[in-house]
Amino acid sequence: MAAPGQGHEQVDGCSGTIRPVRRSYYDPSSAPGKGVVWEWENDSGTWTPYDMDVGITIQRAYEKQHPWVDLSAIGFCYVIDFATMGQINRQTQRKRRVRRRLDMVYPLVSGTLPKSQSWPASPGAAAAPPVPACTCPQCLLVMSVKAAAGPGTSTLQPRKAAPAPPAAPKPPLPAAGPKAPDGVAVARGSLKPLAAQGGRRQAASTPALSSAGASSSPPGVGSSKGSRPSLGTLNRSHLQRLAIAQSRVLIASGVPTVPVKNLTGSSPVNPALAGITGILMSAAGLPVCLTRPPKLVLHPPPVSKSEIQSIPGISHSCRKTTKKQAKKGKTPEEVLKKYLQKVRHPPDEDCTICMERLSAPSGYKGPQPAVKPDLVGKLVKCSHVFHLHCLVAMYNNGNKDGSLQCPTCKTIYGVKTGTQPPGKMEYHIIPHALPGHADCKTIRIIYNIPPGVQGPEHPNPGKSFTARGFPRHCYLPDSEKGRKVLKLLLVAWDRRLIFAIGTSSTTGESDTVIWNEIHHKTEFGSNLTGHGYPDINYLDNVLAELAAQGITEESLAQEKD
Repeated sequence: MAAPGQGHEQVDGCSGTIRPVRRSYYDPSSAPGKGVVWEWENDSGTWTPYDMDVGITIQRAYEKQHPWVDLSAIGFCYVIDFATMGQINRQTQRKRRVRRRLDMVYPLVSGTLPKSQSWPASPGAAAAPPVPACTCPQCLLVMSVKAAAGPGTSTLQPRKAAPAPPAAPKPPLPAAGPKAPDGVAVARGSLKPLAAQGGRRQAASTPALSSAGASSSPPGVGSSKGSRPSLGTLNRSHLQRLAIAQSRVLIASGVPTVPVKNLTGSSPVNPALAGITGILMSAAGLPVCLTRPPKLVLHPPPVSKSEIQSIPGISHSCRKTTKKQAKKGKTPEEVLKKYLQKVRHPPDEDCTICMERLSAPSGYKGPQPAVKPDLVGKLVKCSHVFHLHCLVAMYNNGNKDGSLQCPTCKTIYGVKTGTQPPGKMEYHIIPHALPGHADCKTIRIIYNIPPGVQGPEHPNPGKSFTARGFPRHCYLPDSEKGRKVLKLLLVAWDRRLIFAIGTSSTTGESDTVIWNEIHHKTEFGSNLTGHGYPDINYLDNVLAELAAQGITEESLAQEKD
């Protein structure tokens, strides 16, 4: 993919498609002009930035101290709540976390753009009067690394170029003290003040280097025992210590981290590469540090049978399902008759199933139901209007379980059931707490579905299906709301709505058992994949997902009846 800068066009190297491109400028008072970025947390636990126009709208409301902002005016069905820093879906009521962070500013509509940095400085800059160096943690760290590298290192170009008086004479060297090992004392000593200040901008922590000072060094200093060692003389352990100290400074100053495997491992290659990479990235001014990646904790510590407890208020600790056949004896027309009212004078609008006018016959071209194509009906709860011909065809293409779901607003009529294969669901309490729920124990759910052959309600009847990753362990906090979620999940299991047979979104495998739009937490002690804890909105989100499947507290009463 190429985007020529002068032609202002984007050219696809494969298809040859040419599209126009443009560069936008923003007002200095806007979010991009200030470097403000608004982001939302996705299902994997990482942060995704909003589009620029959306971020500007959110920032404008934030600066006016509004309690919330509705994004429907710009085409998005979300509400941003600044009190809880959350995004709420107006349709499903699902909540996600949002955050506001500062980044580099975008090109402004007026004013002078910031000058680009020049590292190392040009020769002309060395002859200019010395200016005070930038005192941000990143520059202090870079200067400390330069100090560890020894004489001859290029000077950092200061970020804030302000006039300053000529440099004072070089102070005398301090009295000789106890000698430290080569390559350790100086490097660690130059980083230690930085770590102690925790990211505070103190220019006195590390002296700034100057090209004049480097050039005025007497010959032979680089080979003396008291001189600073160069990077080439640092061995693996020294580089490793330098990288660790460097990471501590960056983390303390709020710099984002990049996980690197085996940063401090026993291999002679990876730690050395990590240390060198950290030094080079800092010298280039990149605000990134290298850390060891957190560990994925899928399962709790081992639990003995005597420690496992049943859940109060819930009978048994295991639930099995078999294939449930649809109720016979009622035709689709008889089922729909309970949920519809006939409309004699159809409104002047389209049927959202066939996209033909309601005043015209149905445009459905599949197998023809025994209903006149020009009849129109209105659903009694949501009042949406469709061709009866289209509704019967939709029902025949579904599960035929006696229920109907409005294709426009998803309102459910009757009791919705799914096509989950036969299996077993176990549930009990284990004596360990989830992250974010230290005040209670944990409900563990174990799903087990074996592979088998697809039935008539599945995508490919008669074809075998796979069941990967079973048994699957899921976790809920043993709180009042957690037990409520469990009871509703039991209803969903009985109605065969937890799983389905389809194509996996992670592996791409078809004809396999997949989750069916009801999210579960499968990580016990971490949240690296977005399917773990802590997640303050999870219980509310899963209750909304269950409600979208027609499972609410009223369903519990229906199951008892």
